Amino acid sequence: MNYMMPNYGMWGGSGFGSAFLLVILWSLFWKGLSLWHSSQRKQGWWFIALLVLNTVGILDIIYLFLVAKVPTSDLIPKMKKGGQNGHQS
Repeated sequence: MNYMMPNYGMWGGSGFGSAFLLVILWSLFWKGLSLWHSSQRKQGWWFIALLVLNTVGILDIIYLFLVAKVPTSDLIPKMKKGGQNGHQS
């Protein structure tokens, strides 16, 4: 038996799992926004680059604010009443 090394399981210990989860959520949030805006602007090369390159949200933020110049008020798309296509059920 090895008494010197504690067993923290797969995710390590000391909050590593929580930090890892926060990084994943942060990255997914910015990746989703950047992919949405690049597809709406029909910028195929940006879409592919943003999809393939994983930079923990850095390239996504640069694209949104410096390249596409999306105002913060338009950052998150608003849903139309009655669904995405505007038809009421």
